Amino acid sequence: MKLDDFDFDLPEALIATRPARPRSSARLLVADGPETRDLSVMDLPDMLRPGDRLILNDTRVIPARLTGYRPRQTAEGEVRAKIEVTLLEPQADGTWSALAKPMRKLAQNEKILFSNDLSADINLSETGLRLRFNRSGDEFDTALNAAGAMPLPPYIAGKRPPDDRDREDYQTIWAERAGAVAAPTASLHFDAALMAALKRRGVDITFVTLHVGAGTFLPVTVEDVTTHKMHAEWGEVRAQAAAEINATKAAGHRIIPVGTTALRLIESAAGADGTIRAFEGTTDIFIYPGYQWKITDALMTNFHLPKSTLMMLVSALMGPERVREIYAHAIASEYRFFSYGDASLLIPSQT
Repeated sequence: MKLDDFDFDLPEALIATRPARPRSSARLLVADGPETRDLSVMDLPDMLRPGDRLILNDTRVIPARLTGYRPRQTAEGEVRAKIEVTLLEPQADGTWSALAKPMRKLAQNEKILFSNDLSADINLSETGLRLRFNRSGDEFDTALNAAGAMPLPPYIAGKRPPDDRDREDYQTIWAERAGAVAAPTASLHFDAALMAALKRRGVDITFVTLHVGAGTFLPVTVEDVTTHKMHAEWGEVRAQAAAEINATKAAGHRIIPVGTTALRLIESAAGADGTIRAFEGTTDIFIYPGYQWKITDALMTNFHLPKSTLMMLVSALMGPERVREIYAHAIASEYRFFSYGDASLLIPSQT
């Protein structure tokens, strides 16, 4: 299974840099077995059955993009060197792993000033950059919210800087548990009107948590994709969520994660018998064609990058040839791609 098997040509103009407004006005490509339909996200309830259960990720994206400076004393006085930092994840010792630009000029124990309220000391080790902030708990959250910007994906950030609109746009309406540095983007299409319509349809909702990491944007660098190593992300399926999912399966209804993050988490928490159990910890599950599905019946997701692990995941669900057809149709129909783009509902033939 080669990396090129998951490649396709995408016109630059189809990469979305702003989301649809209202959220549920985005387009929805429904691939139900061999059939393809062009709808809008607001039509989603009509594509579902009463008793279906959507699995939603309630992670909250933190404003992890920080701009600061490193003060240094020289013979001519203080020099301020600008630095850009992206927080990755908190560590057990209270530090944060991070990426920085420029990285090569950083010195051990050097201080970075981000605002009057927020600074950090640099710790360099074999495991990479760690930052120890001057604040913790609620004080850290408040200072970070004031100083930070939303960590837009590289393909958006390369076209424009993040702004105040992104603080709302790049966050789900139910975001609750802070910790992600990337959004569960399929869920960005949901608004109050859509949630009300789903309730009227009799569609059930279960929340789980997966803190999406920056590793979600890392490219696959191996030609034999089966040798790729996924990044690990922290997630939790609470006992009530597991009970709800098991009850839905037992009643013969479908489990439909919204987004690949929710899908990867519930597949990690499910046993080979199709029963899901309470789960808390990290998962580095890698799903590619040939994967034996445990609990997922269908998937709502955005359109993904060429040669990405997410292309491999949707190919595992629908079959590689069917995914090539779906993406060819999406490109020809000028669907908008990636995080702020349009959505698809993928329903394998057997469901």
